[in-house]
Amino acid sequence: MALVGRSFLVVMMVLSWVSPVAAEPMSAGPWAALTGPAEDRPSSIGSAAAGCLTGAQALPLDSAGLQVLRPQRNRFWSHPRTIDYVTKLGRDAQAAGLAPLLVGDLSQPRGGPMAYGHGSHQNGLDVDIWFRLPGKPLGAAELSSPAAVSMVKGRKVNTKTWGARQLRLLELAASDSRVDRIFVNPAIKAAACKAGRGDWLAKLRPWWGHDEHFHVRLSCAADDTNCQPQALVPPGDGCGAELQSWLTKSTILPDQGDKPNTRRPNLPAMCSAILEQPGPREAANR
Repeated sequence: MALVGRSFLVVMMVLSWVSPVAAEPMSAGPWAALTGPAEDRPSSIGSAAAGCLTGAQALPLDSAGLQVLRPQRNRFWSHPRTIDYVTKLGRDAQAAGLAPLLVGDLSQPRGGPMAYGHGSHQNGLDVDIWFRLPGKPLGAAELSSPAAVSMVKGRKVNTKTWGARQLRLLELAASDSRVDRIFVNPAIKAAACKAGRGDWLAKLRPWWGHDEHFHVRLSCAADDTNCQPQALVPPGDGCGAELQSWLTKSTILPDQGDKPNTRRPNLPAMCSAILEQPGPREAANR
């Protein structure tokens, strides 16, 4: 990017953040059409459910201990901090005999709302990891259209699919200090509470779905003033009354799928300049 153009973008971003007037709701389509990142220092802007991203990096599609699922979606971009976290988790999983890990969606090249599926994953701090541990690398056809495996049956884990290996993977994922929280099905949280001990249990947060994958959310970097953190995880391990309240709710496994996204979040004003920054685009049909 030319120096003048870069300077203009930086000025626009600073001014818009100092005066955080909510922008008009933005359609997801333009964000999904972007095929490359915004050129600037890495920054997670806004929140996971209303944000965008600069300086994103792509996770290699096939690296030590990892394979990226559905690469045609172009959702394998993220803040470099998240890329480093996932890369380390792949190495740790390989050392523990759990590789290859199947990595689901991270973020789009510039973050922002997705045309279908997630309402979050917008500021480069979220990543989905599948519980399915195939034991050997998947071929290209299955990576493109993988089969999900649920770990839950009714209101309990399915002992035919859930076991010590999945629990160990969760512990590895949650033990990194950069992790703010991990969303799992309430039945999986209950199984972890029954079997596990340690501070990492508090990071497991019950949420609908999340029976075939877990959703990791990293904390904002200390020096990233553009990033909006989520409320702190409540004290305690979350294995008591809070968990029981989830297990008594009527919905445990909603059938959401990859439905078109009708959410129109009010993004930070600086996201407008990031969306309009020059770069390749294609039809947002992924």
